[in-house]
Amino acid sequence: MESYAEKHDFPIIGPACGYYCYQLARMIGAKSIFELGSGYGYSTAWFAKALQENGGGVVHHTVWDGQLSKMASSYMLRLGYVDLVQFHVAEAVETLGKQSSLFDIIFNDIDKEAYPESLGQIKKKLRSGGLLIIDNMLWSGRVFDEKDVSPATEGVREFTRRITADKDWIVSLALMRDGMIIAYKK
Repeated sequence: MESYAEKHDFPIIGPACGYYCYQLARMIGAKSIFELGSGYGYSTAWFAKALQENGGGVVHHTVWDGQLSKMASSYMLRLGYVDLVQFHVAEAVETLGKQSSLFDIIFNDIDKEAYPESLGQIKKKLRSGGLLIIDNMLWSGRVFDEKDVSPATEGVREFTRRITADKDWIVSLALMRDGMIIAYKK
């Protein structure tokens, strides 16, 4: 999966962040994980590995692109995780809102301009004591460039302001790769 990303210049969270997601899922004994934006399943594989070792559960893989979903399904089959994954080809935040249960972990890696508006739905669908993991919070340093007012950069900034101002969250920034926020829902 990593060689595919390198060959096709496809953005993935990479092995350090993947392992961190796996570790967090193992630490809390996660059984239910929802991914907002899943690509071709790289992060899904790390979460599914944790679920398998936690005794089972489900990872919701969510993308707009049917071809990416098919690729993810193929990878999960080869890795022996396909029975742990539910595939959705749909808009991620809307799909999260349609779920009837709460989740142990929600992983957010959608278009950055959509980050701020996703927080309300995430808060509704994450159980108390659950974890929110958000990728690209340093946005390749663009969040520090005052001249960068692009919608994506502003989305990352606004999401950061909202979650850190909300007293229902305990928030930390992990300074690996492109920055990951780990937020504990009280």
